[in-house]
Amino acid sequence: MSKRSEKAKELFKAGYNCSQAVLGVFCEEFGMDFDTALKISSSFGGGMGRMREVCGTVSGMFMAAGLAFAKTDSSPGNKKEQYKIVQELAMEFKNKNGSIICRELLQGIENSANPTPSPRTEAYYKKRPCIELVADSVEIFEKFLEKSKQNIK
Repeated sequence: MSKRSEKAKELFKAGYNCSQAVLGVFCEEFGMDFDTALKISSSFGGGMGRMREVCGTVSGMFMAAGLAFAKTDSSPGNKKEQYKIVQELAMEFKNKNGSIICRELLQGIENSANPTPSPRTEAYYKKRPCIELVADSVEIFEKFLEKSKQNIK
């Protein structure tokens, strides 16, 4: 397990949501301060506001990809390149975990749209795969970054 994935797990255990934990370990490397990253990613935990849609770890990984690779002009070519990156990252995550959808990853866990986060107890960590999904997203993105650097050489 990488240092970043360990740090992301620590952030999650400290109470940050899954998306914050992932973006939080990459933000400063790509020019965003930690507090801003926490604010931007705060709405994406629990599959987007606890609605159990796209996994927050995946959303955090996509935000990190935007910081790392996106261009600021709106040309179709730039969009295509960024969407290609997002689709590749999503496929890697899906191949490893079976889905990128929170409610599918949390099978057997009540998936109400209640906005109140579940208390972070020992039982919470035992029955949810979230902490491992945090590590998976970080490691998938790290591998993608490494592969991208090799392709540039």
